[in-house]
Amino acid sequence: MGVIYIMWLRQLKRYWRSKSRMIGTLGQPILFLVALGFGFGAIYQKAGGGNYLEFLAPGIVAMSILFTSMFNGIEVIWDRQFGFLKETLVAPVSRIKIMIGRTLGGATVAFCQGILVLLISIIIGFRIENFMDIPVALIFMFLIAILFTAFGTALASRIQDMNAFPLIINFLIMPLFFLSGALFPLNDLPRFLEIIVKINPLSYGVDGIRGALTNLSSFGLFTDFFVLAVLTLIVGGIGSWMFSKIEV
Repeated sequence: MGVIYIMWLRQLKRYWRSKSRMIGTLGQPILFLVALGFGFGAIYQKAGGGNYLEFLAPGIVAMSILFTSMFNGIEVIWDRQFGFLKETLVAPVSRIKIMIGRTLGGATVAFCQGILVLLISIIIGFRIENFMDIPVALIFMFLIAILFTAFGTALASRIQDMNAFPLIINFLIMPLFFLSGALFPLNDLPRFLEIIVKINPLSYGVDGIRGALTNLSSFGLFTDFFVLAVLTLIVGGIGSWMFSKIEV
């Protein structure tokens, strides 16, 4: 447990020391909330969808967690480049514990990022349906953070080029985000798009957060939780195995 705690604490310190990184990761979610929330609000309301900001905010919270989680993996490549990873891996501790510590640290950072975006959403006009359901939303937010932090770390353990990693992550992130139902309702979609949305793991995270905060859910909270929990265990296990085989 000591190794896990040390790696978790190290990830937190590394992030919170970088003020520019903190500000930069908040810029995109705020832009989406303001530009889309107010820009398309009138059109969405005329179409009978209600308040678009109420629909959009949970998706943007999930987006901020997704981006921060996935890009956390680049620190593995950075540590490999500068020798810190080698020093860590030669220590007489389990690599799986190192992976767990890194994942929990990155997930905690992404989770905090999601809370900040949620608070900003409330400030600009988002209203939570029932404040008693906030803990449920927080559970979904943390599951998203763990799932995609583990996924990003697993990818980074197989990529040695620091320039290639952001390109690959962006290639994966954009379809995950845009095809998750974060920006549009999942009702009456074309069949092929409906299948893609249901395959997308982020769809269940977005739906879970939205269901908890606004009582609008397409799949049901139990289904959302079950799918996310199972995928988190699977990806975490695969990621731990891949990280245990990493070469420095």
